[in-house]
Amino acid sequence: MDIKKVVAELLGTFLFFTIGYLSVAAFHATSVPTAGLLVVPFSFGFGLLAAIFAFGHISGGHFNPAVTIAMVLDRRTTPADGIGYIVAQIVGAILAGLLVMAAVSQQAVTQGISDTGALFIETAATAAFLAVILASTKRAPALAGLVIPLTLVAIHFATATLSGASVNPARSLGSALVGGDLSKIWIYLVGPVVGGVIGWVAWRVMDGGAEPAAA
Repeated sequence: MDIKKVVAELLGTFLFFTIGYLSVAAFHATSVPTAGLLVVPFSFGFGLLAAIFAFGHISGGHFNPAVTIAMVLDRRTTPADGIGYIVAQIVGAILAGLLVMAAVSQQAVTQGISDTGALFIETAATAAFLAVILASTKRAPALAGLVIPLTLVAIHFATATLSGASVNPARSLGSALVGGDLSKIWIYLVGPVVGGVIGWVAWRVMDGGAEPAAA
């Protein structure tokens, strides 16, 4: 069993479902009844795109037990790796669910996100964003200019109505200073900075020391 590939499946599934699950909470936080027709599908689709570019080149980017089973049957994945992948995918999905549950309670969805919830969301979203940026610019630089903005779109779909979808301290600081409201600015300074470090660590451990694949 290739542990690095298994961990990549866990992290990729976690990234994929964190964006997707948050989009469901974001849909419930809006008063527009048809918003879910766009928000949720786009978030899951772009979330999968982000996961594939961040970790797919390591494991093959299954992020779905059904895909893994098919790959094992087609002998593209060994049975041992297949078992590890499926366990990792389930764990990643559970962890994503726990993160969203901790950040977005039903009370928060209906009455406004808490400061702690916003901090969790901004940290996780920035970590995901940085992992995609680092991986795509190294592994697929020709596509990075498309993948990075689409990932940001996914993050906005998933978190804009919850935390504001900053993932950028400069963006938040500029608007806070101009608007004269610094009461919540610490969330958007601490969250993205910590998230950026987490995203770099995840990328460095999983892929940072390896050479880019040959063109």
